[in-house]
Amino acid sequence: MSQYIVSARKYRPDSFGTLIGQDNIAQTLKNSILRGQLAHAYLFCGPRGVGKTTTARIFAKMINCSNPSDQMEPCGTCESCQSFAEGRSYCIHELDAASNNGVEDIKTLMDQVRIPPQVGKYSVYIIDEVHMLSQAAFNAFLKTLEEPPAHAIFILATTEKHKILPTILSRCQTYDFNRITVDNIVKNLRMVASSEGITIDDESLHVIAHKADGAMRDALTIFDQTVAFCGTDVKYQDVLRNLNVLDYEYSFALVDAFLKGDYPSALLAFDEILTKGFNALHFVAALSSHMRDLIVSKSGGLEALLELPDSLKKRYKEQADRCPLQFLYDALAITTQCESGYRASVNPRLHIEFALMRLSFLMNRPAAQPAPQPVAQPAVPQSAPQSVAQPAVQPAPQPAVQPAVQPAAQQPAPKSEAVPSPVIPSESSESSESAARTPSAQAPVEQPQRRTRASRTAATLSMKAVMDGQQEKASSAQTQDTPPPADEVLKAKWPELAVAYSDKPRLASMLGSTALTISGNEDSKMVVFRVVNEAQKEWVESKLLHELEGKYRALVGSMKVYLRVEVAPDNAPQEKKVYMPSEQAKELMSRNDEVKSLVKDLELDIK
Repeated sequence: MSQYIVSARKYRPDSFGTLIGQDNIAQTLKNSILRGQLAHAYLFCGPRGVGKTTTARIFAKMINCSNPSDQMEPCGTCESCQSFAEGRSYCIHELDAASNNGVEDIKTLMDQVRIPPQVGKYSVYIIDEVHMLSQAAFNAFLKTLEEPPAHAIFILATTEKHKILPTILSRCQTYDFNRITVDNIVKNLRMVASSEGITIDDESLHVIAHKADGAMRDALTIFDQTVAFCGTDVKYQDVLRNLNVLDYEYSFALVDAFLKGDYPSALLAFDEILTKGFNALHFVAALSSHMRDLIVSKSGGLEALLELPDSLKKRYKEQADRCPLQFLYDALAITTQCESGYRASVNPRLHIEFALMRLSFLMNRPAAQPAPQPVAQPAVPQSAPQSVAQPAVQPAPQPAVQPAVQPAAQQPAPKSEAVPSPVIPSESSESSESAARTPSAQAPVEQPQRRTRASRTAATLSMKAVMDGQQEKASSAQTQDTPPPADEVLKAKWPELAVAYSDKPRLASMLGSTALTISGNEDSKMVVFRVVNEAQKEWVESKLLHELEGKYRALVGSMKVYLRVEVAPDNAPQEKKVYMPSEQAKELMSRNDEVKSLVKDLELDIK
């Protein structure tokens, strides 16, 4: 039985040409070798599994290669390349900073740096996970990193660039490695599957690539895991079951249910997903991603934004054509809102189910939803109780002002203000006369009267509210045109304002005891009242001044009276309070000569 080697090691790139997804970095390093512009320190940083250490090894091998190719690739046949491949190279050294992160390890490395290379031109030191070095180790490494020997080149690799000291960063050429795209991962996995004799479809490869999240090493590890589960013939459903990935079919079926308004099917599909052990939040995220892909598919020229196989792109395009664009926007808004509020929800399952029901009702929403008009109901008074209620509601004063202020848009107003009401009594009299002439018809007539009694009462109350509002508008209009009264009248009306707040004793006492200052002319008056302190002033201005002004205007009968609050000046001398014993003694001596003499005779110390 031959020894098994995992794909991540077996198919690890050994040249710049086989490096995946880092073409710009590979080209830069090859140009620096070709032109002889080699720096003494490099920093390779980026996510895991994107080729940092692999690139460092290829670069180190290429620097000492005796017969590089025209494309600046290591030959693999010279002594330096063979010794590196066999793990016996004396000019390329690797150090794991995660396990050798102390000062003593760095000092040992510094002693080793002084030794020139036996084969090749340079001694290359690859320090992996350099961010794991301690603070003291970094400080010990600074001087050598800044001015190493001419034959020494350092290549530092890390996944956490932010943990490295700025003094280290400033001494290195930094290369940022990017995540590998889904297409590049799928292309490499297809090559590996072909080399291993494994049959696998593009959908399965895309699932593995998405699961790897831009890391080639993770993708090869997941590929080995899938092959171990499925064998040499890999099926799409087996990949989903092995990796516990949510199938695209659920998203397509849910969108079809949303378009039909079939919310029971959507809820059952969600229950099935939970039964299979999927995370509910991941389900909502997958649904949001599906809506996003549908929007991209519906917009022409954005196919490059879809990292999907061609078969799935066709399905997305077909479903996107059946979805209105407004539906997709609203659906994406609902799913993202559900995703953001998931963790704060007390009942997460109900939170998601409610979002699914909202999605199901997007296509079935009525075109227009007119709000009910409560003012329109009083415009249809129907029967005799209105004529009975009118004398009680009818205002006696100011009959001439109401038509002048009456809004033209209100319909019930002319019936309530004109007050002749010839039509309504005639209807009641006609109904009473017909009831008297045909007593046998009373039984069928009484039933509809009972049914409409509540509506008649509501109409009467609504008309009363309308009339009261008209009276208030008329009175306010009349009050607004009234000039302010004399100062004596304003002062005489002030106690009545205090009486209006008798249910609040403190406020009533404050208003009743304050002094008024009135200024102004015949057009307007300013009434200034005073409070005790600044806190009371701020409270009155923010909470009460508008209400006080309105009530005071109603009392004096003019809208041209204004209120202002000020803090009363405190002219009374404040008595100095004595707290310290020495000050109390001095105060007592100043008031009593005998005490002063006693202190002097006994030579007492009052300090």
